[in-house]
Amino acid sequence: MTLPIGWFSTGRDDAALWLLRKTLDAIRAGFLPLEIAFVFCNREIGDAPESDAFLAFVQQQGLPLIAFSSRRFLPDLWRRGKEGDSATLQEWRRRYHEEVARRLAPFLDRVPFSFLAGYMLIVSDDFCERYTLLNLHPALPGGPKGTWQEVIWQLIRQRAQWAGAQIHLVTPELDSGPPVSFCRLPLQTPELRPLWEALDVKLRRQTLDAIIATEGEREPLFAAIRQRELRRELPLILLTLKKLAQGEIHLRDKQVLWHNSPAPHGVDLTEEVEAFLEAPNIYGTGDSDDVGRI
Repeated sequence: MTLPIGWFSTGRDDAALWLLRKTLDAIRAGFLPLEIAFVFCNREIGDAPESDAFLAFVQQQGLPLIAFSSRRFLPDLWRRGKEGDSATLQEWRRRYHEEVARRLAPFLDRVPFSFLAGYMLIVSDDFCERYTLLNLHPALPGGPKGTWQEVIWQLIRQRAQWAGAQIHLVTPELDSGPPVSFCRLPLQTPELRPLWEALDVKLRRQTLDAIIATEGEREPLFAAIRQRELRRELPLILLTLKKLAQGEIHLRDKQVLWHNSPAPHGVDLTEEVEAFLEAPNIYGTGDSDDVGRI
């Protein structure tokens, strides 16, 4: 028996298409007992070359596709909101996702949850309270919030011991929903120590903010942390979806159950993610070098 799920994406880059392809590979290889019941994209043909390629791929796979351009929906309201009127922006989100819900109604009724896979919009409060949505966030439960860039700089600033990634339930509070699963990786390792020491040398001459401004994502310690975290995102996604499909993880009333017991802090999949990285082919998802392109 397969579990039907929904798939939300903006399709804005190669990584969005690659993630969907790898998930379909895992389904066809028998690793994931899932069915992607529909794909929703907030871009339509003509919005951007990257999303055009994504939409074409979805159609080639024969997946039910619902494309509804957020760029073309009440653009004046959107512009006023993005210019700093937060109430207007919330109103735009409410109206847009109200229309999304209307268009997806036949599909949302038959899936227990949907996965946001590179979906670049913040969903409205009503939408995420009405439906069960899962999202990937590049930090451990209770860790930094924000974009992946902001998360890594916060970890460096804190000289954190651990980084990681989590899949969480989407709630009105951004990046703060109950964690479903997570994996962790150490930051104070012998391999990373020379990069911490090199950063310390630079910090004797300039502030971290100055380094962020001048080097950005090219800063070696930052880049090394990002590379390590990125490699673990696909395994974490696939393993979590598998455990949801098999009923090991269960979602009920916005709560996470692990083997029928409450798991308020999420399920630690660190060991299984590391095993996945050692032998990704046994999962039917490709070469080890292929893991980490999200």
